Amino acid sequence: MCKNSLKIWRINKLFILLSNNKTYTTMYQQTVKSRVVGIDISKLTTTYAIVDIRGNIIAKEELCTSDYPDINDYVTALSEKLVLFMIENGGIESIRSVGISAPSGNFRTGCIENSPNMPWKGVIPLAAMLRDRLGLAVAVANDGHVIALGEQQFGSAHGMHDFAIVTLGHGLGCSVFSKKIPHLGANGFAGELGHTCLIDGGRPCGCGLKGCLETYAAAKGIVMTAEELMEANPDTPSLMRGCERLTPKLITEFCEQGDELAIETYKRTGYWLGIGLANLAAVIDPEAIIMAGGVSKAGKWLMDPLEASFAEHLFHNQRDKIKLIVSTIADRDRDVLGASALAWEVKEYSLFK
Repeated sequence: MCKNSLKIWRINKLFILLSNNKTYTTMYQQTVKSRVVGIDISKLTTTYAIVDIRGNIIAKEELCTSDYPDINDYVTALSEKLVLFMIENGGIESIRSVGISAPSGNFRTGCIENSPNMPWKGVIPLAAMLRDRLGLAVAVANDGHVIALGEQQFGSAHGMHDFAIVTLGHGLGCSVFSKKIPHLGANGFAGELGHTCLIDGGRPCGCGLKGCLETYAAAKGIVMTAEELMEANPDTPSLMRGCERLTPKLITEFCEQGDELAIETYKRTGYWLGIGLANLAAVIDPEAIIMAGGVSKAGKWLMDPLEASFAEHLFHNQRDKIKLIVSTIADRDRDVLGASALAWEVKEYSLFK
């Protein structure tokens, strides 16, 4: 049996097992396929959805990413769930392609490459792995790139030509759009703002460098700042001291209760992030910098010191010309919508036309 025949046999066998011996085949593609699958992979959760050509989410489900420390087990579990999911929501023959948002994803190669925040190390050919299992075209891109697509088509960046998206979560991602086109760079790694040096010889980063902006403005860095403040001020009471697992969300809640050290944590975070964003603005001169991700929801506790620091460090010719915006779209919806937009950009391929 030839390789392609074997691939078709394996997928058809899976369909038979999952659909009570009903096969799903078509002799001709009579209409343009109007649905894609958008997938958002984060450290804890994978969200996948079927999205139609108008951006309507037809159905959505989740998978616990952290349950699969081995990438092969993860891809097997995800592909099996996706096949069943597609069969239950119109059939795989209605799906044009799959788009995936992933930390350290590279659109040019279709790989997750040396992610400092995911359990899978090295270069993971995720697009190829899923294409072989699903028989559909698959595109993979960095989460910042995909979030920017979502904001461009459905959110705050709609109508903008030159802008940047900065994602603040477990890591710090960035995507830059110029003339409505994402700037990916020669090797697909453009936009790694989180791994620009903020403090020479500073905190060690998962990427192997020291002093990266991510280690001061992303979730782990914020918690580290809080811990350093508590250690340096042992006589100052703080609600943060009693937490078994401190998170940026909890620190925000403590700020609302007037916790002095929690407020100081975000003051420092905002100051450092303001420097990073001012440096970014000086290089790309955007209409706006849009912030997304869980940390961006800290409200005035982050934004007030951030805006002050940004204005202080911004190149003088750009002052009062660049907007700082916090995304208003629900993160999970925007991320799968962005991934669905990515799916439309990949050349169509299917074993089930």
